[in-house]
Amino acid sequence: MMLKSVSSRILQRIENRLHFLYGDQAHGLANRLYMMIGRYGVGINGHTPAAPGWGEQDVVLITYGDMIHAPEEAPLATLKRVLDERMSGMVNTVHILPFFPYSSDDGFSVKDYYAVDPALGTWRDVEHFRDGYALMFDLVINHVSRQSQWFRDYVSDIAPYRHFFLEMDPATDLSAVVRPRNLPLLSETQTRRGKRHVWTTFSPDQVDLNFANPDVLFEMLDILMWYIAKGARIIRLDAIAFLWKIPGTPCVHLTQTHEVVKLLRDFIPMIAPEVLLLTETNVPHEENISYFGNGDEAHMVYQFSLPPLLAHGLLTQYAGHVTHWAERLPVLNEDQAFFNFTASHDGVGVRPLTGLIDDKAFDALIDHVHRMGGRVSFKRNADGTESPYELNITYFDLLGENPAMVTDTQIARFLSSQAIMLAMRGIPGIYFNSLFGARNDQDGVNRTGQSRSINRQKWSESEWLGMINDPQHHAHRVFAAYQQMLRIRRAHRAFHPSGPQRVLRILDTLFALERTAPDSSEVILHLTNFAAAPTTIDWPVAGLNWPPAASAQDLLTDRVCGLSDGSLTLAPYQSVWLTPVSA
Repeated sequence: MMLKSVSSRILQRIENRLHFLYGDQAHGLANRLYMMIGRYGVGINGHTPAAPGWGEQDVVLITYGDMIHAPEEAPLATLKRVLDERMSGMVNTVHILPFFPYSSDDGFSVKDYYAVDPALGTWRDVEHFRDGYALMFDLVINHVSRQSQWFRDYVSDIAPYRHFFLEMDPATDLSAVVRPRNLPLLSETQTRRGKRHVWTTFSPDQVDLNFANPDVLFEMLDILMWYIAKGARIIRLDAIAFLWKIPGTPCVHLTQTHEVVKLLRDFIPMIAPEVLLLTETNVPHEENISYFGNGDEAHMVYQFSLPPLLAHGLLTQYAGHVTHWAERLPVLNEDQAFFNFTASHDGVGVRPLTGLIDDKAFDALIDHVHRMGGRVSFKRNADGTESPYELNITYFDLLGENPAMVTDTQIARFLSSQAIMLAMRGIPGIYFNSLFGARNDQDGVNRTGQSRSINRQKWSESEWLGMINDPQHHAHRVFAAYQQMLRIRRAHRAFHPSGPQRVLRILDTLFALERTAPDSSEVILHLTNFAAAPTTIDWPVAGLNWPPAASAQDLLTDRVCGLSDGSLTLAPYQSVWLTPVSA
């Protein structure tokens, strides 16, 4: 019988959340939600709430379904085969970026949530990834494509979708609304009822859904169960911060939005307690981590401040800002984790730098991006001005010196940035093109007219293999080093996502992080030299929680560092993962 083990306490909590959102409709909506469970075979045996499980072996690969393509083969099938052949032992989870039929934004303007884009393959190709990998799916929850059947029904005044979108009089004062883009907030649409203006936060082709209508929420709950039935272990809530709209407010991070996340957090353990919620909120740090709630919202939150802060530090040879930020990260519950990353399909967001570096340093970072051939996207402010929103550049080129050539310094900076990201407490997410140091795709930008295309290059299998197999190509060096880091990380308990983390202050040019296994069985000291010159430090490091030792082994090189003279020297931009070697 369904839900025998679901406690009345959870059901009552969900009804309370529905009451907060929809008032007197709550009891009927709670019964409706209860009756949904079991659809698509999800939750039919009943579950009790359980903490999610994760470990040091959890590494997420972020990729488009057609990042690699080969003749006469569905791109999803090619991707699965390439991962099996070339990345065995490196990752255990694959985030396939939106693989649904879409009309713009490389998948994030969804036409049909229940279908796979035929250009990529079929649901069978998606499910085949379950043989060897867990899966992450995007729930593009804030908006839908203008070309979707939902919006066509809205235009034709057909129920229930005629009430799925937010109409607004263009004379309404919306000046307080926080904007992630510099495009108009309202888009004119000709409907069967005449001309209407609909809310479009991101683009005229991406029409926002009206969550004040409970039918919209329940449609998303249905999609959520469909994704879980198809194998999703992590659900990424895309653009969740903008979900609820109330004119006269900023329409970002509203209490109702947080309540929807809490409702999803309550709902999932009822049907699939192993499934994790990840929120995507490219906003200043304190706003971003608010989506952990009081332990009742997301299981994971993107570490959005990490990518731009690391780049700034490595480019300026100053680790102080990274150290100051990292030592103030909150200590999370066992069922919460940061999702650490440096690059994704989007650009490097710079709003998360707010309050972390000064204006002069920020301007210098922007200038460097332009020098390296990148672009800067802007958002519109409430006063009508514009300000930088994200850096459109590959992370490898962001850390470069010369747009015309790859240098050893660029490779060293990049690999150290990845070593830091992999060492930090949390679960790492790695964008496919970062694995081998992809460079800016200027042809892609010229072809699409979109700045984000600079970091969305797709590859033929023969082209990709030619790069990573060529000892003279930088992609070969980067890929080999990345493989080594990932295999080491996944083999050491000290890198458990929930293991303790301690930031050490040694030098302004050095980032030092001590990681300890949850059962204290292992300790690893991460050090990165942010300087362009060798850096020597006294040994042992003050306050290090190590047993007495005369030397240390660097896991990244498998070398034993002789420390008998009481010092340790790091090469320019070198990272080490040290474990004690007893005297």
